[in-house]
Amino acid sequence: MTAPLDVLIVGAGPTGLALATQLRAYGTEFRIVDRSLDRARESRAPAIQPRTLEMLAGPGVTADLVDRGSTAVRLQLHLRGRLLHVPVFDVGCDDSPYPFLLFLPQSETEAVLTERLAEQDVTVERGTELLSAEPRDALVTCRLRHGDGGEESVRARYVVGCDGAHSTVRAQAGIGFQGYSYPQTFLLADLEVDGLEPGAAHTFMTADGLLFFFPLGTPATWRMIAMHPPGAPAEEVTLTLLQRLADNWTTDGLTLRDPVWMTSFRLHNRGATHYRKGPFFLAGDAAHIHSPAGGQGMNTGIQDALNLGWKLAHVCRGAAPEELLETYEAERAPVGHGVRRLTDRAFTVGTNNHPALRLARNHLAPRFAPLLLRAPGLRARLFRTVSELGIHYRRSPASRTGPHRPAAGPRAGDRLPDQPAGLQRRTSAPGYHLLLTGPAHHWTRAPLTHGLVSIHHLGADSPWPGTAHALVRPDGYVGYAARGTDLTGLRAYLDRWLPGR
Repeated sequence: MTAPLDVLIVGAGPTGLALATQLRAYGTEFRIVDRSLDRARESRAPAIQPRTLEMLAGPGVTADLVDRGSTAVRLQLHLRGRLLHVPVFDVGCDDSPYPFLLFLPQSETEAVLTERLAEQDVTVERGTELLSAEPRDALVTCRLRHGDGGEESVRARYVVGCDGAHSTVRAQAGIGFQGYSYPQTFLLADLEVDGLEPGAAHTFMTADGLLFFFPLGTPATWRMIAMHPPGAPAEEVTLTLLQRLADNWTTDGLTLRDPVWMTSFRLHNRGATHYRKGPFFLAGDAAHIHSPAGGQGMNTGIQDALNLGWKLAHVCRGAAPEELLETYEAERAPVGHGVRRLTDRAFTVGTNNHPALRLARNHLAPRFAPLLLRAPGLRARLFRTVSELGIHYRRSPASRTGPHRPAAGPRAGDRLPDQPAGLQRRTSAPGYHLLLTGPAHHWTRAPLTHGLVSIHHLGADSPWPGTAHALVRPDGYVGYAARGTDLTGLRAYLDRWLPGR
């Protein structure tokens, strides 16, 4: 039997690949397996939010994602007899180096992450299925079956299920998955469309529901999502059916052709009862599934992984206590619950066949939507939510404010903004980062010596006014913040969460 692993990652979609990328940056011993023989070739999740791009900049993949995707996408809202050009992320994202929604097929996102791992000599073991996982003493004994039918026993300290809605890891851990299914059936296709303005995402709002066209580029120019007409008999997804929907729900004379992929699917809203149970962790769709409204699913999963990865790495190397792993569920479960609630509300408004909602989509939306879109404060709050820049962990056990709270600026648990520009890049290297603000003579002596903490003198050009200090976690969130130069509270924080040198 081979030597024990630190981590076994089950599932090599975007969530598992992101986790592997972060673990590799810390030199953690891991393997990543997936029962599928190949990565995704369909477009699937087509959008990456600003916060996800910020967090992937540390592992060094964001530049490649941006190079392959499209940032110059506008949103056009087609209402009854009216076309609205909706500004996207023009407000609410001025503190991010990526103030845009990146349109990129999931297949390309997975390709970039896989290529990054290959450059670092990490092999994704495809065609390898987890059959069982049994905790024994301090390790989990996992039975794997390879594509040739051969079986292997692997031991690992921790097992992370990134293996989707039908997670084997979740089943082996005995974690519940509660929620419900939506009654509607949806149709999806990657295809060509004549008559749509390029470089824009198009939403057609009708009394019967919503019809979407998103620009992809590859494997086809457009992604189409439509709700199967209420009360209509179920039928095979064909180009004829899709064209009939486009004819009935739009007046633009669209011509659909050359489909690359067509399917039907049902949507669910479910969440794991726990994100951790002993040595088992869940991330991505294994922990939460919901409607695709707002493009939150893949992004939430990747951010699950990047919240968990550095914690596993620090615990496995003996730098942090086991207690740090408890903060994963404390921080990410509320995020997953919030996304499920948000997407459920948006989905219900857009698809429910209740007469009042049909009236709102058909008559009220064309009248009031232009007024709402002219309110910059409302748009900023909306974009802050959708972009996931507003996620914070202020209530986390790993977020603490010193005895003298800074007068302004990010609070403990908040994301570190990119203000001044380039600050996120300065703090993107693995490990913790201590930021010192205020006049240089206040920090003439080395304030701290710690092998896992990098120190940055910001002077007056910082997110905090006056003299202050803040510790930024490896995932770009502020763990500790205080006014003044007294580091007693900071040292106590490090003694608790980073006692290993």
